[in-house]
Amino acid sequence: QLDPFYASIILFVGRAWDAVTDPMVGFFISKTSWTRFGRLMPWIIFSTPFAVISYFLIWFVPDISRGQVMWYLVFYCIFQTLVTCFHVPYSALTMFISREQSERDSATAYRMTVEVLGTVLGTAIQGQIVGKVITPCIESPFFIGKSNSSVAMEELNMTHDTGSLTDTRNAYMIAAGVIGGLYILCTIILWVGVREKRESSELQSDKPVSFFQGLKLVMNHGAYIKLIAGFLFTSLAFMLLEGNFALFCTYTLGFRNEFQNILLAIMLSATLTIPLWQWFLTRFGKKTAVYVGISSAIPFLIMVAVLDSNLIVTYIVAIAAGISVAAAFLLPWSMLPDVIDDFKLQHPDSHGHEAIFFSFYVFFAKFTSGVSLGISTLSLDFAGYQTRGCSQPSEVHVTLKMLVSAVPVGLILVGLLLFKLYPIDEEKRRKNKKALQDLREESNSSSE
Repeated sequence: QLDPFYASIILFVGRAWDAVTDPMVGFFISKTSWTRFGRLMPWIIFSTPFAVISYFLIWFVPDISRGQVMWYLVFYCIFQTLVTCFHVPYSALTMFISREQSERDSATAYRMTVEVLGTVLGTAIQGQIVGKVITPCIESPFFIGKSNSSVAMEELNMTHDTGSLTDTRNAYMIAAGVIGGLYILCTIILWVGVREKRESSELQSDKPVSFFQGLKLVMNHGAYIKLIAGFLFTSLAFMLLEGNFALFCTYTLGFRNEFQNILLAIMLSATLTIPLWQWFLTRFGKKTAVYVGISSAIPFLIMVAVLDSNLIVTYIVAIAAGISVAAAFLLPWSMLPDVIDDFKLQHPDSHGHEAIFFSFYVFFAKFTSGVSLGISTLSLDFAGYQTRGCSQPSEVHVTLKMLVSAVPVGLILVGLLLFKLYPIDEEKRRKNKKALQDLREESNSSSE
């Protein structure tokens, strides 16, 4: 029941807070001493219970008349910080389990497959638990007689407040509890099943540098900046599609009762096709896979906006979009270890910057989510979107078509142009692999 303006402020401040915490957590991880559990795993273990508690409190409605905005702002920022303490070391584990590029690529494929599968599971849990609470839509005053529109709105809101609102609050807390339990279970599996290898990530002759020196080195690495830029635009495209697809299905296509199944089709398609893209990138190279995989969504995104409402066509588009989503999930993360190897060759005396590389990657993933939400909210508000409305003005339909078709297509094209500038192709990867192996052998022999 917060004003949307305050909700936007909370999300904006949370993203700005991420801009500070993500690189700082990456730096502190790089300075963490090795333990018998490794360098990264203690961060994951100790952040998990506090992250689950803060996540639950985000969905809890405190019984206070004032201070709710501060409540959600504080716990949202705490949760984002604790998720960073989990996600940065979790992502960076790829660099700490093997030196072989092929094994890292395989580990990334497994990780992204299960991550997308987890997104499907979380969406299903949240959707099924919360979806059982029926929230009536509100007829627009244009379709209700002007004389009784205010009375009808007041009666509907009273009914919603006394009955549905309490049930909805309880449903969100139940869903938060279930997802928090899954969070703990997955952390236990990770702790039991994964072991870091110290020798996989660093050279024995490395010398540590300060935070600002390391930050300058990382942000001056051209391959990393070009990869992040391409990742930023393509991620924003798919975030816009994902964030507005439910509204598009509900209002523009008229599939109010089908959008959960359509979203499930997208995510299942993405889950099942990640192994296909893993095979494709090993066979044809990562840059080729990026062009083919991400651009394959363009004709289907145009099709869903141009053709008349058709449920079969919508499911076909959903499956095709899922195939591209899989490529957008997998390939940028698969390319990041290659950038870190390239950095090590150019700066052989620098030490332990893996977490800083991954922390900025995590930040930009969160940043695109926030930008997507801001663009969507402002665009729909400007178009006259009616919250919980049974129908929407024609301007909203046009805006939704733009947000799920024209804008993502434009962002994908810009992202692909930036990926064209990315300098590490398959030949460069092979040269880096051999040069890094020679450097390690030289380092080991000199230390002996």
